Amino acid sequence: MSKFSSLIACKCPRCQEGEVYKHGAFSKDFKAMYTYCPKCNLRYELEIGFFWGAMYIGYALSVAISVILGISTYILANNPDTWVYITVIVTGVLATSRFNFRYGRMILLYLFAPKFSE
Repeated sequence: MSKFSSLIACKCPRCQEGEVYKHGAFSKDFKAMYTYCPKCNLRYELEIGFFWGAMYIGYALSVAISVILGISTYILANNPDTWVYITVIVTGVLATSRFNFRYGRMILLYLFAPKFSE
């Protein structure tokens, strides 16, 4: 399994087999993470407050989604009124918020966990 496919599947960055999240993205408790990898015992929260940095990545993902939705709305709807842009973008960002949360953490984990585990 490649690093990218294991990131998308929310697997451990070291062994690429252990689960990071206890439940699926559509679960009520979608934020629950394992403290350690069930396979290789890598500690996911590398230091206290480590995942605060994931907010910036989640924000960048939200901005990217907003830009894509704004350009798509402009092209597909032939430059509609402002309220259409606002409705489409707010709906899109809210619909993807759980994924932004989870993948913000996953991207941060994949960026820094290999440096701490060696």
